[in-house]
Amino acid sequence: MRLSKNFTLQEFTKSQTATRLGIDNTPNEEHMIAAKLLFENIVQPVRDHFGPTVINSGYRGPELNEAVGGSSKSQHTRGEAVDLEVPGTATAVVATWIRDNVDFDQLILEFYTPGIPDSGWVHVSYNPCGTQRCSVLTASKVDGKTVYTEGIDE
Repeated sequence: MRLSKNFTLQEFTKSQTATRLGIDNTPNEEHMIAAKLLFENIVQPVRDHFGPTVINSGYRGPELNEAVGGSSKSQHTRGEAVDLEVPGTATAVVATWIRDNVDFDQLILEFYTPGIPDSGWVHVSYNPCGTQRCSVLTASKVDGKTVYTEGIDE
Protein backbone atom coordinates (compact mmCIF):
# COMPACT_ATOMS: atom_id res chain seq x y z
CA MET A 1 0.00 0.00 0.00
CA ARG A 2 1.27 3.47 -0.91
CA LEU A 3 1.18 6.43 1.47
CA SER A 4 2.29 8.77 -1.32
CA LYS A 5 3.84 8.64 -4.79
CA ASN A 6 7.25 7.46 -3.54
CA PHE A 7 6.56 5.87 -0.15
CA THR A 8 4.94 2.65 0.99
CA LEU A 9 3.34 1.63 4.25
CA GLN A 10 6.10 -0.97 4.62
CA GLU A 11 8.76 1.78 4.72
CA PHE A 12 6.79 3.62 7.40
CA THR A 13 6.23 0.57 9.64
CA LYS A 14 9.53 -1.27 9.15
CA SER A 15 11.35 -1.94 12.41
CA GLN A 16 14.25 -4.26 13.14
CA THR A 17 13.17 -4.27 16.79
CA ALA A 18 9.62 -5.32 15.89
CA THR A 19 10.97 -8.09 13.65
CA ARG A 20 13.41 -9.32 16.29
CA LEU A 21 10.78 -9.32 19.07
CA GLY A 22 7.88 -10.56 16.93
CA ILE A 23 5.84 -7.38 17.46
CA ASP A 24 2.95 -6.64 15.10
CA ASN A 25 3.50 -3.03 14.02
CA THR A 26 0.37 -2.59 11.92
CA PRO A 27 -1.35 0.80 12.27
CA ASN A 28 -5.11 1.03 12.75
CA GLU A 29 -7.39 2.99 10.40
CA GLU A 30 -7.10 6.25 12.36
CA HIS A 31 -3.31 6.02 12.30
CA MET A 32 -3.37 5.28 8.55
CA ILE A 33 -5.34 8.48 7.93
CA ALA A 34 -2.76 10.44 9.94
CA ALA A 35 0.12 8.76 8.09
CA LYS A 36 -1.29 9.63 4.67
CA LEU A 37 -1.62 13.28 5.69
CA LEU A 38 1.95 13.27 7.06
CA PHE A 39 3.30 11.88 3.79
CA GLU A 40 1.17 14.11 1.52
CA ASN A 41 2.02 17.29 3.41
CA ILE A 42 5.63 16.76 4.48
CA VAL A 43 7.49 13.58 3.50
CA GLN A 44 6.59 13.55 -0.21
CA PRO A 45 7.37 17.28 -0.61
CA VAL A 46 10.80 16.63 0.97
CA ARG A 47 11.35 13.78 -1.52
CA ASP A 48 10.15 15.92 -4.43
CA HIS A 49 12.59 18.69 -3.49
CA PHE A 50 15.71 16.75 -2.42
CA GLY A 51 15.38 13.33 -4.05
CA PRO A 52 15.69 9.95 -2.30
CA THR A 53 14.69 10.23 1.34
CA VAL A 54 15.27 7.61 4.04
CA ILE A 55 12.83 6.95 6.87
CA ASN A 56 14.76 5.99 10.01
CA SER A 57 11.74 5.67 12.26
CA GLY A 58 8.09 5.87 11.35
CA TYR A 59 5.03 4.30 12.89
CA ARG A 60 5.54 2.63 16.25
CA GLY A 61 2.60 0.83 17.77
CA PRO A 62 2.39 0.97 21.58
CA GLU A 63 4.25 -2.32 22.15
CA LEU A 64 7.08 -1.36 19.80
CA ASN A 65 7.26 2.15 21.23
CA GLU A 66 7.69 0.72 24.71
CA ALA A 67 10.33 -1.75 23.47
CA VAL A 68 12.45 1.07 22.00
CA GLY A 69 12.00 3.34 25.04
CA GLY A 70 9.86 5.92 23.25
CA SER A 71 7.73 8.47 25.04
CA SER A 72 4.16 7.35 25.73
CA LYS A 73 3.07 10.68 24.18
CA SER A 74 5.10 10.16 20.99
CA GLN A 75 3.38 11.18 17.77
CA HIS A 76 5.09 8.14 16.20
CA THR A 77 2.48 5.98 18.01
CA ARG A 78 -0.37 7.77 16.23
CA GLY A 79 1.09 7.71 12.71
CA GLU A 80 1.75 11.45 12.88
CA ALA A 81 5.59 11.53 12.96
CA VAL A 82 8.61 10.36 11.04
CA ASP A 83 12.38 10.59 11.49
CA LEU A 84 14.15 11.04 8.18
CA GLU A 85 17.40 11.80 6.41
CA VAL A 86 18.28 12.75 2.85
CA PRO A 87 21.55 11.07 1.78
CA GLY A 88 24.04 13.63 0.49
CA THR A 89 22.22 16.61 2.03
CA ALA A 90 23.14 18.12 5.39
CA THR A 91 20.51 17.30 7.99
CA ALA A 92 20.30 20.97 9.04
CA VAL A 93 19.58 21.95 5.42
CA VAL A 94 16.67 19.48 5.32
CA ALA A 95 15.29 20.79 8.62
CA THR A 96 15.57 24.40 7.45
CA TRP A 97 13.80 23.59 4.18
CA ILE A 98 10.94 21.90 6.02
CA ARG A 99 10.64 24.87 8.39
CA ASP A 100 10.47 27.30 5.50
CA ASN A 101 8.36 25.37 2.98
CA VAL A 102 5.71 23.08 4.48
CA ASP A 103 3.15 23.07 7.27
CA PHE A 104 4.15 20.89 10.24
CA ASP A 105 3.24 20.35 13.86
CA GLN A 106 6.69 19.75 15.31
CA LEU A 107 10.15 19.83 13.72
CA ILE A 108 13.21 18.70 15.66
CA LEU A 109 16.78 18.69 14.34
CA GLU A 110 18.02 15.78 16.43
CA PHE A 111 21.65 15.28 17.42
CA TYR A 112 23.13 17.20 14.50
CA THR A 113 26.81 18.12 14.82
CA PRO A 114 27.77 21.31 12.94
CA GLY A 115 30.53 20.50 10.48
CA ILE A 116 29.35 16.89 10.07
CA PRO A 117 26.61 17.24 7.41
CA ASP A 118 25.16 13.73 7.66
CA SER A 119 24.98 13.66 11.46
CA GLY A 120 21.68 13.33 13.27
CA TRP A 121 18.25 13.23 11.70
CA VAL A 122 15.08 15.27 11.32
CA HIS A 123 11.99 14.42 13.36
CA VAL A 124 8.86 15.97 11.87
CA SER A 125 5.17 15.57 12.60
CA TYR A 126 1.82 16.60 11.19
CA ASN A 127 -1.39 16.95 13.21
CA PRO A 128 -4.28 15.37 11.29
CA CYS A 129 -6.76 17.68 13.05
CA GLY A 130 -5.34 20.54 10.99
CA THR A 131 -4.00 22.77 13.77
CA GLN A 132 -0.21 22.81 13.49
CA ARG A 133 1.94 24.14 16.37
CA CYS A 134 4.89 24.93 14.07
CA SER A 135 7.23 24.07 16.95
CA VAL A 136 10.91 24.14 15.88
CA LEU A 137 13.54 22.64 18.19
CA THR A 138 17.06 21.28 18.21
CA ALA A 139 17.87 18.26 20.38
CA SER A 140 21.41 17.71 21.61
CA LYS A 141 23.24 15.84 24.36
CA VAL A 142 24.59 17.93 27.23
CA ASP A 143 26.27 16.05 30.09
CA GLY A 144 24.61 12.83 28.91
CA LYS A 145 21.10 14.30 28.90
CA THR A 146 18.95 15.31 25.94
CA VAL A 147 18.40 19.07 25.89
CA TYR A 148 15.94 20.85 23.61
CA THR A 149 16.51 24.42 22.44
CA GLU A 150 14.19 26.55 20.33
CA GLY A 151 15.02 26.97 16.67
CA ILE A 152 17.48 25.17 14.42
CA ASP A 153 21.08 25.21 15.63
CA GLU A 154 23.15 25.09 12.49
